[in-house]
Amino acid sequence: MTNLVETGDTVEVHCSRERSRAAWKIIEEYLTPFVEKEQYHISSRCRLHSDNDLYRDQEQHKIHIDVNEWKCGYCRKSFYEEKYIDKHFDHRHRNLLNVSHGKCLADVCGALHCDLEMGMPQKTKCNPAAAARNKHLCESLADSCFPVSEGPSASRLHELFLRQFCDAHTCTGNRKPFSRGRKKRMNILYVIVSILTVLLLLFFYTFLYLYQRGLKTGTQNLRRVSQSGRKKKPS
Repeated sequence: MTNLVETGDTVEVHCSRERSRAAWKIIEEYLTPFVEKEQYHISSRCRLHSDNDLYRDQEQHKIHIDVNEWKCGYCRKSFYEEKYIDKHFDHRHRNLLNVSHGKCLADVCGALHCDLEMGMPQKTKCNPAAAARNKHLCESLADSCFPVSEGPSASRLHELFLRQFCDAHTCTGNRKPFSRGRKKRMNILYVIVSILTVLLLLFFYTFLYLYQRGLKTGTQNLRRVSQSGRKKKPS
């Protein structure tokens, strides 16, 4: 759970920003597309809701301009690495964090397989107690976020959540997380190439039409000239 420690006039937040970011990325990639497809509204009581991410507002004010350029959306200050803008948020904009409810998305990382998303080395030996604990947390998230009593959409998402995240919390078998796939992102390069291709084809066929029309007009004029030249001379 999130640990809030009061030191004088400030409150220290012990909630991993990096793990919270990984958890949110997993939600966006492996859950949100299915929720949107079902047109289902996740309640704010669900721990996966964006309102329950302590760092969500700050992350949304993080502008990634280029590979080595990040900009703060609050004060427009620039940084060349993400870790420095994170430190900037911690020191300059800590007062913008809503710490009243102690919300930390990193708390559900065990259920969402954040270590896998973050590329952390996997333990060679599975811990049955840890697997059971994470599975219990995962199933409780499925129950609270997608109550089967709320109808067919909630039931389908409940089942999907179990298959997508919870089944892999086991020391037996070869079940892997995210078995139902991820968000399919449309490649921006593909979109640009497609638009350019359509424009080039439109230009080509317009040119071809005008060219053929010009040939036809020229041929008709040539015929008129030829026919007028073959008129009989008066006797």
